[in-house]
Amino acid sequence: MITLPGINPDMIANNLTPFEPTHPGEILREEIECRGISQTKLANEIGVKVSLLNELINGKRDFTIEYALLLEAALGIDADLWINLQTSYTKAKAKNDSSFMARLANIRKVAAVL
Repeated sequence: MITLPGINPDMIANNLTPFEPTHPGEILREEIECRGISQTKLANEIGVKVSLLNELINGKRDFTIEYALLLEAALGIDADLWINLQTSYTKAKAKNDSSFMARLANIRKVAAVL
């Protein structure tokens, strides 16, 4: 977290948590639109069904290492970017789950007395 004297850390843009995490599919959609590539063309190029690529783009499917490597080969965007975006998205979703966060809090309480 960034801290600056006299400034509330919650008001610094880098410290803000988005209301809804961004799925890497949204980034992929913007990328292929910017390049003028259709989903069909990209799906054919990387050897997956159009429906599968559409699920990735619409956030209904997680980016795996394999998908990230396929996209790296086709688009020249490092696979690590896709994997890191997916990891960040998954983590943010977990942090937005109040029942999971309560479970973590209980585990931390127990662990503190061990």
